[in-house]
Amino acid sequence: MNETKEVKDIKLAGEEKEKMSPEKRRDLIKTLIIIFLVIMLLLTFFSNTIMNRALPEITTETVASGKLTERLEKRGTVEANQAYNVTVEGNRVVEKIHIKKGQEVKKDDVLFTINAVSNEKLEAAEADLDKAKLDYETALLQDPVDYSEENQKIKEARDDLNAAIAKRDAAKVREANASYAKSEYVSNKAELAKLTAQQSKLDSVVKALRTDSFDEAPYEYLGELPNLLNAFQFADAEYKSASEAYQTALGTPGADAEPLKEEREAKQAAREEAEKAYNEEKDKIREDVNSQLSELEDPINDLTNKVADYEASSGKEGLESYDSLADAVLQKQNTLEGLIITLNKTKQKATITDKKNTLDLESKKKAIDKQQEKVDKLKKEAKTTEVKSKYSGVVSSINVQPDATTTDGEPLAVIDLVDDGFTVKVSVENENIKKIKKGMEAEVVNHYGGDVEAVLTEIKNDASNPKMKELVFSVTGDVETGESLDLAIPLGSGTYDAIVPRGAVYDLGDSHVVYTVRSKNTPLGNRYYAEKVNVNIEAQDTSSYAVSGGISRGDYIITASSKPFDPGDQVRMKDK
Repeated sequence: MNETKEVKDIKLAGEEKEKMSPEKRRDLIKTLIIIFLVIMLLLTFFSNTIMNRALPEITTETVASGKLTERLEKRGTVEANQAYNVTVEGNRVVEKIHIKKGQEVKKDDVLFTINAVSNEKLEAAEADLDKAKLDYETALLQDPVDYSEENQKIKEARDDLNAAIAKRDAAKVREANASYAKSEYVSNKAELAKLTAQQSKLDSVVKALRTDSFDEAPYEYLGELPNLLNAFQFADAEYKSASEAYQTALGTPGADAEPLKEEREAKQAAREEAEKAYNEEKDKIREDVNSQLSELEDPINDLTNKVADYEASSGKEGLESYDSLADAVLQKQNTLEGLIITLNKTKQKATITDKKNTLDLESKKKAIDKQQEKVDKLKKEAKTTEVKSKYSGVVSSINVQPDATTTDGEPLAVIDLVDDGFTVKVSVENENIKKIKKGMEAEVVNHYGGDVEAVLTEIKNDASNPKMKELVFSVTGDVETGESLDLAIPLGSGTYDAIVPRGAVYDLGDSHVVYTVRSKNTPLGNRYYAEKVNVNIEAQDTSSYAVSGGISRGDYIITASSKPFDPGDQVRMKDK
């Protein structure tokens, strides 16, 4: 009986299984394990690559050391040294503007076309004419004059004067007996004032000696002391300057500091000698002044008591003094005379009233005639007028539009007289001013329209801030009024241990930070992490900062990143 195909296949499979030896089975297992490990390694490698691609890619620069020229950057606005305001008289209507801002004009160039007068101005002139006519008609009216009130006041003033004269004469008899006491009082008071003034001078000298300030002290007591103080201060400044030069030489590699040391010692000796001379003279003057003050004490106390005793005893009877009564008589006499003079003037007025009224009426009539001429002139004026430039220059501003009405005296345009130059003013902190000198040239860092030069011509106090100084630069070149210029002002050079790009330093308001790169070794290679470091800015120029803090030469500083990151985040360095 023949076997079927399925039965034959089963028999062949059984025979193959019986033929596989143990060695072949072990080889098969080893092959499968190797394949598994290769697959795991490939998965680990590609997962690391995928993770790196997801990290922020950073650009770094190495912290350098060396020399940096410090610059202070300030922004100012260009101002013309001289400008010409284009104005017209009266209220005119602007028909056409022939110029534009920034245009160069020559003397006698036509700037504007205006008409002579507007309807509003004519109406106002006619209203003024009507008012002048009303004033003239009002001036024709006159009020009557009455003198009864003035006569009554004169009678009362004369009675008051007679009573005051009687009281004054009685006081003269009463005070005759006190003449001698008063004479002695006047003498004592004058002597007291003299000694007190001398005492005040001596006190001011004592104060000046204590404060070493002699501007307000009497010069007759000081002698050569102010000159000795000036000599000492000069010697002290010379010594400090020599000492600073010596210390600078000590900190400069290769510099010969010995000559500077000898100069410093010589300046120190001169300073000590000047100080000794000043102190000896001051002690001598102080001893003399104190002696004089001691001698004045008793006489001043004695005179003070005498004056006080007289002033306390005088006038106890409660009666007015002769002097006060005499003053009262004089005042009442002046009052009476004033009333009489006033009355006489009032009476004289009656004789000149007609003449005064005539003059006043003539004046008002002339005002009417003058205003009438003005109205007639405005009615006749109809032609246009050209406004021309009086000087050559550049138009810096135009303040009117076509069909606008001008205001008397207000500028239609402003023309800068460029031949007189331009100025830029900036404010700097007081601590930087000692590094800045007149005549130094500042670099213009944001202007690309041609060669522009800025030279420092003046250093003065900033009126708006006492902690600042105002620098005035003379500017030449292709600039315009109102243009902003960024000036880089040189403050000197220095050598620093850590110099980084400006873009790598971040200002947090109360501090400055940079971001460095910290590396960590792992079985799969180096890992890089961002780290925030606080720094202090020591100096700067247009592209770099000199800093101090937790960084040093050779450190990697992050200057750019493909995406935001936080301190401690893992990052990917470019080309790594």
